[in-house]
Amino acid sequence: MGFLAIIIIGAAAGFLATRVLRIEADILTTVAIGIGGALIGGVLLRVLLTVTGWLAGFVGAVLGALLLIWLWQTFIAR
Repeated sequence: MGFLAIIIIGAAAGFLATRVLRIEADILTTVAIGIGGALIGGVLLRVLLTVTGWLAGFVGAVLGALLLIWLWQTFIAR
């Protein structure tokens, strides 16, 4: 992935993350959070896919299920 793509995706991810977590941050901080998250997430995902292969899909599925359970308990099952 090119550096420009990481910046664009990171900026969008930072914007969404700060809105979801209701964090008031300026534009520079929001973009920095997103770019840092994109770099960390991209590296971790590539390492996980390289090392574990199909097992990464299982780990991703478990993490996704945990996230959905947390979202359900937090926002729906009040």
